[in-house]
Amino acid sequence: MWAGRFKEIASDQTLAFSSSLLIDRRLAWYDIVGSIAHARMLAKQRILPKSDVQSMVTGLHDLMEELETGDFRFSEKLEDVHTNVEFRLTERIGEAGARLHTARSRNDQVATDFRMFLRDYTLETCSLIANLQKVLMAKAEEHIDTIMPGFTHMQHAQPVTLAHHLLSHVARLQRDLERCLDSYQRLNVCPLGSAALAGTTFPIDRAYVSRSLGFKAPCENSMDGVSDRDFAAEYGFVSTLCMMHLSSICEEIVLWSSPEFGFVEVSDAFATGSSIMPQKKNPDVAELVRGRSSVALGELTALLTMLKALPLTYNRDLQEDKARVFAIADTLTSCLTITASMISTSKYDKERMLAACQKGYLNATELADYLVVKGVPFRHAHEITGKAVRYAIEKNVSLQDLTLKEMRSFSSIIKKDVFKVLSVQSCVERRTSYGGTASSAVKEQLRRARSISLSGEKKAEAEGKRLKAAYSKLLAPA
Repeated sequence: MWAGRFKEIASDQTLAFSSSLLIDRRLAWYDIVGSIAHARMLAKQRILPKSDVQSMVTGLHDLMEELETGDFRFSEKLEDVHTNVEFRLTERIGEAGARLHTARSRNDQVATDFRMFLRDYTLETCSLIANLQKVLMAKAEEHIDTIMPGFTHMQHAQPVTLAHHLLSHVARLQRDLERCLDSYQRLNVCPLGSAALAGTTFPIDRAYVSRSLGFKAPCENSMDGVSDRDFAAEYGFVSTLCMMHLSSICEEIVLWSSPEFGFVEVSDAFATGSSIMPQKKNPDVAELVRGRSSVALGELTALLTMLKALPLTYNRDLQEDKARVFAIADTLTSCLTITASMISTSKYDKERMLAACQKGYLNATELADYLVVKGVPFRHAHEITGKAVRYAIEKNVSLQDLTLKEMRSFSSIIKKDVFKVLSVQSCVERRTSYGGTASSAVKEQLRRARSISLSGEKKAEAEGKRLKAAYSKLLAPA
């Protein structure tokens, strides 16, 4: 493409080293669609003859069909997907194809393709997050009354319900969904028409191109449009944070499926065995999701490190952005999908969870709160309860197994009614505060969670339909 400036052609070594085709060929569809919008604008603005543009559009439609059938021939001698599309078009329609690049650069072209790709992946991510939320909420509804230990520092803390626990994951995922939708607004601007960096002398209509491709507006500054990849970094961060949440969910599955916990059994379909130990059932899927969170984290770090010292505007370093983001996107979508399938088929052991609540003095806070209600300052109540727990530990009994006389040896305020508040069920059901673990509070959380998640899912679906309509209009015969 730049042979006029050089005496020698690039070496095969240079071409192989600088080629991005293995990575960016997945942008081919977006490149063709963007080229159709650009070509139609060139005709509308009378920059090129309608006859040339009609040949371009027809040829580009043919290339799209070749892509869909797998007949498109990518040439390794052409360094990227954009050059492959342009050269293939010129092969089909002749000189008119060589006019397609009028008033644009690969700089604004690749930024536009990349944004279009990430729009679709962002909306798909929203859909997959919402699906995992539905799975968790369905499990929560099954286990409104299933009592389990809540943990801090991986130590028994207070009794909660399994539904309450699962809904905490739903809440984290909701923020992931909202971050996706929020980042989409900044992603959805069109760089095409920025050209190399300074805009163009041709009388182009950037608003027309932006609108044709379903963007909300053209980017405001041509230099910014071709150079910054904050949209890619933001997608990477949002996706990586979601992977951290998936890792947390899967870490619990790994722990809870161990014999020491025995809280959950993963379906055979999402477990593996051992090559030497016949009895083994390993939660490999959960472990792999946990492990692959490091892929997203590593790729995000690489992306940010690559961007941190780049001067404006375009630098070839930016070729490396797509490999990083594609890896994050592929990791997240596969992990969201399989985690939802794994959880939906998992079985929770209610009896084992309830039995675990009898260890660790999970009702100690209940005794302290009881004393506070009787007028004891909380710090004094905390000390009294701590002494009672220590006494019970030494006797190897639970708090509720102490006699009233033993209880009153720590505080004369304690009466017979103390035993009503010390049962595990009472500990749970008395926590009716907003967001608490009582069944009434959890049912309300579940209702709100379904409404909020559905709202986000519908927003993503509506935007997907809007994009599809924009593409359909653009690709329809003129």
